[in-house]
Amino acid sequence: MFDHVKFGVSDYAASKAFFAQALAPLGVAVGGEGEPNYGVELCGRQDASLCLYQATERPVPLHIAFVAETRAEVDAFYAAALAAGAQDNGPPGLRPRYHPNYYAAFVIGPDGHNLEAVCHRAEPA
Repeated sequence: MFDHVKFGVSDYAASKAFFAQALAPLGVAVGGEGEPNYGVELCGRQDASLCLYQATERPVPLHIAFVAETRAEVDAFYAAALAAGAQDNGPPGLRPRYHPNYYAAFVIGPDGHNLEAVCHRAEPA
């Protein structure tokens, strides 16, 4: 549905470092960058990208869910995000209220954003 999503952050350098570290286990890396008021594009395995730029006002917290190919990637995202300074908002695990194979982890990142990594696949036999 989306090609890219762009939102402002209160501390560009810190947010860029945080998102690059936290999303690396999901195959995300810096794809391009301009001046802080233009921002950075973080690209993953799919066509969509996440773009961050230096905001002049405090951003409103968002909920952003990132695709994980495996449950191990969800676990790695959670560990990397915590190591990058995120706060726990729900450890890796099944969330059967969404569907039987909804495996996700949640953290609160810079600016209070609720970040999630989710794998919809069943555990391999």
